[in-house]
Amino acid sequence: MKKLTITIFSLLLSLHLLAAYYVAGNGTTGNPWCNGKSWVVNGSPMTDQGNGTWSVTFQSVPAGSYEFKVTNGISTWYGVNKFSADCSNLYASGGDNIAFSITATQDITITYNGSKICLTGSVGNDAPDPDQFAKVGVPSEYEGVMLQAFYWDSHKLTTFSRTKYIDFLNSGLADEMGRNFDLVWFPPSGNGGGVGYYTKCYSNLDSDWGTKAKLQELINKLHGYDCKVIADIVINHMQSNSGWAKSFATNNFGSYGTYTLSSQHICSGDEAFTSSSSDSKSLPHGNADTGTNDGGCRDLDHTSSYVQDMCKAYTSWMKNVIGFDGFRYDMTLGYNGQYLSMYNLASEPFFSVSECWTDLNKIKSHLEAASYNTLAFDFPAKYKMNSWKGGSSYTYLRNPGLRSLGLSKFAVTFIDNHDTFHRSDNQSGEFLGYNTDLSAKRDKIIEANAYLLMMPGVPCVFWPHWYVCRDEINQLIAIRKQAGIHSESNVSDETAGANYYYATITGHRGRVILRMGSKRDTDTPAGYTRAYAGANFDIYTIQGTDVDNISIVNRPLKVMENGQIYILRNGVRYTIDGCVAE
Repeated sequence: MKKLTITIFSLLLSLHLLAAYYVAGNGTTGNPWCNGKSWVVNGSPMTDQGNGTWSVTFQSVPAGSYEFKVTNGISTWYGVNKFSADCSNLYASGGDNIAFSITATQDITITYNGSKICLTGSVGNDAPDPDQFAKVGVPSEYEGVMLQAFYWDSHKLTTFSRTKYIDFLNSGLADEMGRNFDLVWFPPSGNGGGVGYYTKCYSNLDSDWGTKAKLQELINKLHGYDCKVIADIVINHMQSNSGWAKSFATNNFGSYGTYTLSSQHICSGDEAFTSSSSDSKSLPHGNADTGTNDGGCRDLDHTSSYVQDMCKAYTSWMKNVIGFDGFRYDMTLGYNGQYLSMYNLASEPFFSVSECWTDLNKIKSHLEAASYNTLAFDFPAKYKMNSWKGGSSYTYLRNPGLRSLGLSKFAVTFIDNHDTFHRSDNQSGEFLGYNTDLSAKRDKIIEANAYLLMMPGVPCVFWPHWYVCRDEINQLIAIRKQAGIHSESNVSDETAGANYYYATITGHRGRVILRMGSKRDTDTPAGYTRAYAGANFDIYTIQGTDVDNISIVNRPLKVMENGQIYILRNGVRYTIDGCVAE
C-alpha cells in the first residue's frame, strides 16, 4: 500500500511538472479562447520553452473582448501587474485581470517567464492614440449641471409628475428646467418596450414619451434657454420584429442612409443562436460579442462594418437632424469602448456619458478603451453615497469614485437614476430605500444634493429629487454656478469622521466651504458668507476674480467627538491645547 501511495504521489508530481503555469480567462463554449473554459485555474496549460519561459497559443480566436490571468494551477494568480507592453503587440488594460480586445480573428499567444506576461497576436492591434483622447464629448472644466428628466414608467406614472414631452411643455416645467440646468437627459426616443430600452426601430421617434413633433418642440424650447438636450442611445441590443432574429425594422436616417439589420449582424453567442427554444438557431450570425451579453434582446455585433455605419448614421442623424446635443450611451459594458469612441468621433456630440455599471478599475479601463471620448456615470461614488446614508458615517464621502483616480473631468456623479430607484420594495442599490413618499425624506435628499452639487465632476440631479425639492436644489445649483465650480475643481482641506464632513472647493469665480453632519463647526469662516443653512449642513462662499489669491481659506475648524472638542487644520486633528490628537 505504501509503495502504491508513493507511485501515485510521484505520478501526480510529474503531471504537475508538465505544466508549471496555466492561463485562465473568460472562455466560452465553442470559442477557442482559453479552450472554451471559463476561469478554470488549471484549464489551459502552458508549455515549457526550455529557457525559463512558458507559453500557450490559442488559434483562430474570433474578434471580441477577453480577459485572463496566468496561474500556477493551484491558487496563485498573476494579473495586470505582471503585464508588459514592451513584449506585446496587443494593447491590454485592466484593474486586476488583463483585458484586451481584438477586431479581427487571429492566433493569440501568451508567454510568462516568472516576472512578466507577454501578449501577442498574429494580427495585433494598436493602443489608443493619445492624440484622440477627449477630442469630443468631454468639455474641459465644465460648469454644467445635468437633470435626468424621467424615471421608470414616468410616461404613465404621476407620483412625481408624469414626464411625457407634452407634460413638460404644458406645465411650464420645461421653462424651469431650462432656467436651472445646462443639460437635460431624456429617455430613449425610439419605439420599443421597457420605457424604450428594448427598441425596435431607432428612426421611429413616436414613442411612449410622445411624438417626434413634440420631442423637437421640447428640444427647441430648451435650446431657447441655452440648455442642451441629451439623447439616450441604445445600441447594444435591438428587438426583432419577427421571431428571435428573423426580421428587423428598417431604420431610415434620411441623408445619412437607410439600414436594415439581419441575423448576421447579431453576435454569435446571442440566445437567438444558443437557446433550445429559439426559432433562429440555424440563421447566419456575426462575430463574438465584444462585451457582456444582454439576455432580453438581440446583441449587435459592433465588429461588423455595417453595424458601425448604422450607428454612425444614427448618432449623426440624432444630433444634426433631430437636434440633440449629446448622448447617454446605455449598457456600454455590452460592447468595447473603442466603438463608442468611433461613433462619437463620427457624430461629434458636445457631451457624452457612458453607463458603464461596474467597479472603479473597470470604468477606468472602459474610458481608456474609449480614448476618453466620453464621460462615465460614477457608480462607485454613488454606492459610497448609499453607504454614507445607510451607515451614517461621513467618511464615505471623502474622495470617492473617479475623483480618487484624478478623473473628475470624466465623472458624471449622481445619487439615483431610473434603474437604481425603486420599482419594487426590494429594489437593489437605491439611495433612500423603497418609499414612494419622498416628502418625508426631504432633509436627506437636500443634504445629499448639496454634496453632489458642490463637488467636481458633472452632477446629474434625479427627477424625483428635483420635483420634490425644486426650490432648494435650484438654490444649490445657483451657489455652484456663482462660484464657478466645474468638473475639474480642486477639493482641499477635505476631512471626515463619523458625524462630520468638511471640504473646500475652488471654482472659476470663488470658493465654497461645505460642512456636513451633526458635529460640524457652525461658526462662519472669516471672509466668507453663509450661503445656505441646511438641516444638517452649511455652505459658505467667498467670491473673487483671482481665486488662487483668495486668502483665509484654511481657518481651523472645531469638531466634537465623544464629548471632547478637537481642532481640524489642513486635515490634521489637534486637541484643544494644540497637541496632535492620537
